[in-house]
Amino acid sequence: MEFSIKTSTSEKTRTGCAVVAVIGARLSPSGQAIDAACGGQLAAALKRGDLAAKAGATLLVGTGSSIERVLLVSAGDKAGVTERIFGDMARAVVRALQGTGARDAVSWLNDVEVKDRDATWKVRTQALMARDMSYRFDRTKSKPDTTPRGPAALAFGADRTLNSALTAELRMVQALSDGADLAKDLGNLPPNLCTPAYLADTARKLGKQFGLKVEVLERKQMESLKMGALLAVAQGSELAPKLIVMRYDGAGAKQKPIALVGKGITFDTGGISLKPAADMDEMKYDMCGAASVLGTMRAVAAMGARVNLIGVIPTCENMPSGRATRPGDIVTTMSGQTVEILNTDAEGRLILCDALTYVERFKPAAVVDIATLTGACVVALGHHLSGLFTTNDALAAELSACGREAADPCWRMPLEDEYQDGLKSNFADMANVGGRAGGAVTAACFLSRFTKAYDWAHLDIAGTAWRSGAAKGSSGRPVPLLTRFVLGRAGRN
Repeated sequence: MEFSIKTSTSEKTRTGCAVVAVIGARLSPSGQAIDAACGGQLAAALKRGDLAAKAGATLLVGTGSSIERVLLVSAGDKAGVTERIFGDMARAVVRALQGTGARDAVSWLNDVEVKDRDATWKVRTQALMARDMSYRFDRTKSKPDTTPRGPAALAFGADRTLNSALTAELRMVQALSDGADLAKDLGNLPPNLCTPAYLADTARKLGKQFGLKVEVLERKQMESLKMGALLAVAQGSELAPKLIVMRYDGAGAKQKPIALVGKGITFDTGGISLKPAADMDEMKYDMCGAASVLGTMRAVAAMGARVNLIGVIPTCENMPSGRATRPGDIVTTMSGQTVEILNTDAEGRLILCDALTYVERFKPAAVVDIATLTGACVVALGHHLSGLFTTNDALAAELSACGREAADPCWRMPLEDEYQDGLKSNFADMANVGGRAGGAVTAACFLSRFTKAYDWAHLDIAGTAWRSGAAKGSSGRPVPLLTRFVLGRAGRN
């Protein structure tokens, strides 16, 4: 879908479909101008009560003019339009446009006043929604669906003075959406295709396309680094583990880099602590943390952001076999700390802990790890908010604000020292699980023991990285949050 800014007046715009807001029972200013040009058809439809006074309700009206159709979208009958209502309107518009034959459309929703939000936010919200809802994954089908997902071109009506700023914003949206789509594609691929080697090849391709420095560490290199935790998880699989390291240098050598560390379990059976069969197919999504790092690296590099960014991805499968790690095994991590493995299905923290130690060498300004880490986080927060864990108040506030701004929200969870007691072991420095109570918290506590050298935050995306049911598929989250965070560190909004 191509995006652009339209600065001509609404009634003089030629288009297959014009999108205008109805606020209360009144047409927006752009809608009034179009209505006057097409003989009052829109006002007549409203007078008949054809459009429900509910936020997100739509009505398509054929005009027989240079504007072939007009899509009316209601803002509801409440005083004031909130961010949520505007989002409902934007989603409704995309759904309605997908049901028309319009080749192009122009949205005049910038007429709608949203508290504390400007035209840039409104255009960004609509464009991101359009890209997200027009995404489809059919690479593994014998006959891909070629039905158009809405108009090929979508323009946004705006004042001429805003043209330059909004056009630049649309370029940012395009880069961000391409990054999110990459994360979705990787998550949606089946585990027999999306292997550790496939993720490594994807990183190499991004390196060639965007000038990133990419290094892939193999098993022997991990052995020399004494990454005993990562290798313990990988040893049950026929597939070789990889440690992918990507570098984007956009700000020069003097600026400390931001580091993103993504969990890349390309399939998680639970190992010897085998998972139940029901829904195990969804464990192909256990590499969505890795996918979000790749997607964010792509987005930031495409934007040319003035920031230094490092992506580190430990990736392997967690499989049961005669070589697999057993409950009760004790492994030595790269940091030298020992871990008693009580449950082999708590493997994500084991591959992450060695990667978090490895990333120290870059002397990062901040490190964020991203992982589909615990079912306990899904129980705590459901599927709307990612879990945020950190002892750094400033970093927590920064990430939370970025999540709100990017419509990719997270919620700060506790990380008090008292929870560390749950990881006590009689035989090693720590256990890899702390029992059912507070499982998401004790998992974050485990990771915190490997992050003393830098500012660190952990995002548990187990509830937000993919959707189940009829809408099953990768969500692309938290690429928007991470990209906003990195751009903020680059001094860009």
